[in-house]
Amino acid sequence: MTTPLSTPHSCRVTAVANDDLTPVELEGLGRLFDGEYLDHFGSWTPDCPYGYSPADIHVIASCDSVIIGHVGMQKRIITVGENNVTVAGIGGVLVHADWRGRGIGIKLMRAAQTTLRDKMAAEFGYLGCRPSIVGFYETAGWRRIHVTERSLSRLDGTTVTTNVDPILICPGTRDVTDWPTGDVDLRGRPW
Repeated sequence: MTTPLSTPHSCRVTAVANDDLTPVELEGLGRLFDGEYLDHFGSWTPDCPYGYSPADIHVIASCDSVIIGHVGMQKRIITVGENNVTVAGIGGVLVHADWRGRGIGIKLMRAAQTTLRDKMAAEFGYLGCRPSIVGFYETAGWRRIHVTERSLSRLDGTTVTTNVDPILICPGTRDVTDWPTGDVDLRGRPW
């Protein structure tokens, strides 16, 4: 499944199922991530990107056949309080340094929201981030929530519980006002 979603300027944004990534796309994603993270985290791999959960779908921005941005999404049922909730967990959000500040990140996030709702039928989008970039996600239509989150560590698989890292959600097939109350269990590694 490769679905064109928009064309910002001369760029193209597509949603590609992980199993449908071409060798050229895999190589381009490797260059994008290694250009940013190689020195700190080693080489990127789609099966376990830096210890995080892998993406089912990749939203990719490219210009002149060069990948310049990415958002990964994995559909999963998590627990919120006593409720099972289907989310598209978001990870691997990255725009090449040369392309930042041009609206590519917002276009990627909006394309991801369309994809998680229309193609994945997720009730909500779900992501965690650094405090310094909460404003970016809010500009892209995400809403910050305050919850205690339990997940498996990306480093060693042990259980981690936190309530200090920013968590944001966006509407999928349900409005954010429908988000249940209670602690969150990701039932796996974060994205």
